[in-house]
Amino acid sequence: MDAIFITGTAGSGKSFLTSRLLQWYKDHQVFPVSLNLDPGVISLPYTPDVDVRDYIDINTLMDNYNLGPNGSLIMANDMISTKLEDIQNEIDNLNPDYVIVDTPGQIELFAFRESGPYFISNFLADNKVNLFIFDGVVVSSPINYSSISLLASSVKLRLKIAQINVLTKRDLIIDRLKDVLEWSNSHFALEFALNNEKDLERSLLSKDLAKSMSKGGFMQTLLAVSNLTMNGIINLSAALDRILNQDQVEEIKTKYEV
Repeated sequence: MDAIFITGTAGSGKSFLTSRLLQWYKDHQVFPVSLNLDPGVISLPYTPDVDVRDYIDINTLMDNYNLGPNGSLIMANDMISTKLEDIQNEIDNLNPDYVIVDTPGQIELFAFRESGPYFISNFLADNKVNLFIFDGVVVSSPINYSSISLLASSVKLRLKIAQINVLTKRDLIIDRLKDVLEWSNSHFALEFALNNEKDLERSLLSKDLAKSMSKGGFMQTLLAVSNLTMNGIINLSAALDRILNQDQVEEIKTKYEV
């Protein structure tokens, strides 16, 4: 069983992409299951096979601990790791080829508190990969792109697993799509675009960040997909296969290394 975690900012299309990947794998005679790890979500575009809301109830936490909505969300996300064994058993009983994990909408509560990295580190799977979602509408300006790139790098450092950066909503930014993809391929293209920004201070800071991420090897080409039209899902599936299969190859090499 391979685990595909999907992270990103609120509204970037994590749940929609989860539903599309589920359908893609089902259509190709593979057995995927979905795991919803967002205890605060109200509705989803798919029916979770395993759901953290079966173990953690936001309203109960609010009543029992006299918490407001934000406080209960923080507590609920911190409790995710305590339900790891139950969730693992549910998934193992289903025995899927892939488990697609839809993470909480508030990325700071999952990636930057202890519960999220703990869950990912201790979740048992043959191979793990994270899809970090770049919201196409948000990152269509160079300064916003730089900010989200920094966030993506931070999440990669926190979760410590292979990561693919995915640009969603490509169908909504057709006129800017080429520019955004060029920024992901070359920090020189991004710096050139930042030179045209009116806010000089933010532009200079963004250029410094772009250079540092490029030197550190954190600049990564975006895979553009449309959750609406499924455009780009083939490329995403191929990238997932390469990474997951590569992990298997490395594991075999390590096992038989003299």
